Amino acid sequence: MPVTVGGPYGQSQPGCFDKIKMGFMMGCTVGMAAGALFGTFSCLRVGMRGRELISGIGKTMMQSGGTFGTFMAIGMGIRC
Repeated sequence: MPVTVGGPYGQSQPGCFDKIKMGFMMGCTVGMAAGALFGTFSCLRVGMRGRELISGIGKTMMQSGGTFGTFMAIGMGIRC
């Protein structure tokens, strides 16, 4: 018996926009993790402490997460 694509329960493949969103979220997660590592090292090396340290790490995490997420979203869009 052949298997249908949608299935009997209304399940379907994710659309192109859903794939792009998922690529952005995966890239953002990986980028933020890398930003936390590199940002912590970079801020500690400069000599930041306290609130300045947390702010610097957060800024680095957001920048790297956004950048890597954007590139992953573009890559997923190309694959659609």
